[in-house]
Amino acid sequence: MKSIPILALWLALASCGGSHPPTAKSAAPDLCPCGADPNHAQIVSKEFLLPGDRRTFSIEYHGRIAEVPAGTKVLRVWFPVPQDTNVQTIRNVSFSREPKLASESKYGNKVAYWQLENPSGPVELTMKFDCTRLEIKTDLARLKDEGRDEVGSFDVFRKPDRLVLVDSETGKISDGVCQGKTSTLDRAKAIYDYVLSKMTYDKNHEGWGLGSTRHACDVGKGNCTDFHALFNSLCRSQAIASGFEIGLYLPYDRKSEEKPGGYHCWAFFRAPGKTWVPVDCSEASRNPARRDYFFGGMTSNRVTLSTGRDLTLAPEQAGAPLNYFLDPYAEADGKPVKAAKTWSFKDLD
Repeated sequence: MKSIPILALWLALASCGGSHPPTAKSAAPDLCPCGADPNHAQIVSKEFLLPGDRRTFSIEYHGRIAEVPAGTKVLRVWFPVPQDTNVQTIRNVSFSREPKLASESKYGNKVAYWQLENPSGPVELTMKFDCTRLEIKTDLARLKDEGRDEVGSFDVFRKPDRLVLVDSETGKISDGVCQGKTSTLDRAKAIYDYVLSKMTYDKNHEGWGLGSTRHACDVGKGNCTDFHALFNSLCRSQAIASGFEIGLYLPYDRKSEEKPGGYHCWAFFRAPGKTWVPVDCSEASRNPARRDYFFGGMTSNRVTLSTGRDLTLAPEQAGAPLNYFLDPYAEADGKPVKAAKTWSFKDLD
């Protein structure tokens, strides 16, 4: 099918940011993803960034609904659409079939939506885009002095999610972990160290990959979703705003012939009055020599597709809120049906 550029999407994205990737020296204001309330977004402030590298690449994201039930009258399909931020610039967005575009209300995630009448056979849809991603290197020394946010700000990042618990057990654990720590930075670092001591990166067991605090506490192993569910829970139990992002993960080596790195998720915590700080607990577990780096540091070999958990899409799906929004989501006459993704990339720099 012919690729149709979505001018309206690019105009909307361009209205949120400049035409060039931001840098630590840029005088441009910090960017909030299009459609997002700043209190519902994890904005990495350029003011607190050290110089880092960047990577520019193209992505082709392919969604397939292989089995559409016979007699389906309406098939509805949703894709996550990446957005501009201070560390990510998106260009040349196009789709194989023109969607409707909207933003969900909880975090302002951009959504592409199709409503297909009387579909027959497998349905395939494709999204293409270019991304320039900046490495995040937080100047942690500038975060040692405690700042302050307005009362009630960033509350969405302090509340529990369905699988990200904030309860008496997580409170007890986090109190013990943070004993004697007074600043947000020190408490977040203590939680990060605890997660690395508690968790093992292991996908050879039942229940991994849901991003469950309970699974992390009981089993002590899992993938990135489980590591960061535990980090989010323990931060939130200390009233530290902490959130979740998920997206696609490229091989580190730009000359590598290996296949795309699958999906990946990571976490942030809020340094009050200053910035959001990234952590990548699972990458630190898999690369112990870079343990210090992944507290406040994040590589440029990724693209964020969506923020947050328990998502109600736009337009609203008939099914339950999504645990997280990475793969295409589809419903046939109001009932969820399996949708899968494949993707490929090409470096442009």
